[in-house]
Amino acid sequence: MPDRSLPAAFSLGPHLLSLSGMSKERITSILDAAETFLDVGHQTVKKVPVLRGKTLVNLFYESSTRTRSSFEIAAKRLSADVINVTPSQSSVTKGESLSDTVRTIEALGADGIVIRHASSGAAAFVAERVNCHVVNGGDGCHEHPTQALLDLFTIRKKKGHIDGLSVAIVGDILHSRVARSNVLALSAMGARIRLVAPPTLLPRGIEGWPVTVHHRLDRGIEGCDVVMALRLQLERASGGYIPSLSEYASLYGLSARVLERHAPEAVVLHPGPVNRGVEISGEEGFRNEVAILDQVEFGVSVRMAVLYLLMGGRPEEAALLSMPARGEVL
Repeated sequence: MPDRSLPAAFSLGPHLLSLSGMSKERITSILDAAETFLDVGHQTVKKVPVLRGKTLVNLFYESSTRTRSSFEIAAKRLSADVINVTPSQSSVTKGESLSDTVRTIEALGADGIVIRHASSGAAAFVAERVNCHVVNGGDGCHEHPTQALLDLFTIRKKKGHIDGLSVAIVGDILHSRVARSNVLALSAMGARIRLVAPPTLLPRGIEGWPVTVHHRLDRGIEGCDVVMALRLQLERASGGYIPSLSEYASLYGLSARVLERHAPEAVVLHPGPVNRGVEISGEEGFRNEVAILDQVEFGVSVRMAVLYLLMGGRPEEAALLSMPARGEVL
């Protein structure tokens, strides 16, 4: 019989702001903890009482369907109370600063804050000003750590392991916090990473990343085990990064023909939302396994694990997620 006991946890001190410097062992422990919570979503009563009496606040300064809903469902399945704060309906519209907003939320009794913000470093800024736990739900073009963790969890479920796999990340690397967190996490887990993008959608300093860079889709995904398409941030498309959406789609869009010819065994991922006909076309005709909805489902279990490990355990235990407030940034 598999071990269904809850993973070791802790309750004081740490935040999850970045995956920079996180070891393979710690990432594996988080994924193992997520495995423990996976069956909760298939129970008749989808709850466990491990965070009863705790309060989580989702503070999202940017729009979100998957991340905010996933954290809310994850916390409720752990029996925590959840409050969603929308800045457009809060005192932010009256000029309240981010610092005052999070201090107010903490004073109201929050045990944890999940923050998404357009500014890189916002999560670290908040963590320096409150004593409750802070989870980075995506900060600017910097990082999105729980997205990378759920991507790894999905890969491990589909492929059985991560070490030694070839993973291609295709698209708008320049503006993608998902790409940065995935490069950190995948490299820590021993995967071989390829970035596939036009030169205009690659960040400066890419030479120092633990990746190989390709500008042609066919060569970039050739023989890969996993192909992850990124959302082309259409709000940036008018800035001269690409000639047109149709040209981008023809050169970098995933299709059944391209995948079958160059990466027939690859699992296809996408963090969402998908621009249909741009990053992915004709998904219904793919012979490849498309795991986009699996990512969404598994994301709840991964975020349950993160919240439990941050907020649910004993303070004397080692801090599995303990990270410096400001790690090295790719």
